[in-house]
Amino acid sequence: MSSIAASTYLTPEEYLAFERKATTKHEYLAGEIIAMSGASNAHNLITGDVFAALHSQLKGGECLVYMGDMRVKTGPTTSYFYPDITVVCGKPRFADYTFDTLLNPIVVIEVLSPSTEVYDRGEKFARYQQLASLQEYILVSQDQVRVQHYLRRERQWLQTEFRELDNVMPLNSIECKLHLRDIYSRVDLRH
Repeated sequence: MSSIAASTYLTPEEYLAFERKATTKHEYLAGEIIAMSGASNAHNLITGDVFAALHSQLKGGECLVYMGDMRVKTGPTTSYFYPDITVVCGKPRFADYTFDTLLNPIVVIEVLSPSTEVYDRGEKFARYQQLASLQEYILVSQDQVRVQHYLRRERQWLQTEFRELDNVMPLNSIECKLHLRDIYSRVDLRH
């Protein structure tokens, strides 16, 4: 989860040098630093349950699932993000020999919050679409049963929305399924 803050322009190299020494996380959007804010209880529970479901399905296979702290670089306008969940299949490609910035995610999942929803749906998704490797982008609401699944089909992104706890969302690119009942099992949606 991130929060857009007043920023100073840095080059990508300056950002990486800064970020690798920082005690808190920051995203980088075409020269601007975006401070990451803390996540809510619901956000953490949903992220953990999605990670656990994917990890158990992918265990022993050629795909790896990462949570929160693995940075992803997009281009050609360089940006760096910390997706809530990232999946890479085959050999992970990294930006350099520090091995902390992925270049080839196949699936990216963001858990939405009121402060980041517009950013995750708009600017961030536009940047993720620049990744040739990315096949699926998933947005998970934390305050209602609502999961939006974007699937790349050549140059277009097809969107499907899931709104019932009994729904099962297929992740075709990694041959997995996410049961919405499992995603929301520990979150109180009655407000």
